[in-house]
Amino acid sequence: MPIVLFESQYHPPTSFFAEIIGAEALRLETQEHYRKQTYRNRCLILTAQGVKPLTVPVVDGNRSVKVKTAEIEIDYRQNWVHQHWRTIQTAYGGTPYFEYYADYLHDIYVQKHQRLFDLNLAFLRFYLRCLRLRTPVEFTTDYVPPAPSLSYLATPSLLDCRDSLTPKASVASEPDRKSVQPYAQTFGKDFVPRLSILDLLFMQGPAAGNFLA
Repeated sequence: MPIVLFESQYHPPTSFFAEIIGAEALRLETQEHYRKQTYRNRCLILTAQGVKPLTVPVVDGNRSVKVKTAEIEIDYRQNWVHQHWRTIQTAYGGTPYFEYYADYLHDIYVQKHQRLFDLNLAFLRFYLRCLRLRTPVEFTTDYVPPAPSLSYLATPSLLDCRDSLTPKASVASEPDRKSVQPYAQTFGKDFVPRLSILDLLFMQGPAAGNFLA
């Protein structure tokens, strides 16, 4: 199985984890320049009002200077941690496994990581344990531009999935290369795909990994 190359993501969508099932390793991009309006600093959850994005504010700094994603800092001048946690509680407080995971997630939030990459990595490692995925996590040491579309990069042993998943509505109708099996959700009658792994975990708990295969 190949090594899968992804950008760092905030509470990644379920399809992120479906893509790395059986992979030799997950390699995270550290040398790219930060890009806005992506899963790098946002996720999608399901609320009573429908799908809602949660976005981590970052310190822009000098807009003319490009900053590596691994170095971008979180803006704690905004009370976003409280807002995100309250929204998650409201949306998922009544789910079967919210209490099972809530304290672990809250502990990561209150650590107040300075960099977005470190926050995302802390959540990622937690999710890998929850899903019982022993996929090793590696990091890039240099930057290689992505191919025009999802492809094997340089060698069949490395699958480039950077920016293959996006929260943008303009491509929401395009199917993911790998998707999850439908499962019961809290709101609505029709299954809503592309949600954060939070949605699957809170609904299915330890059995969540069975829906990724």
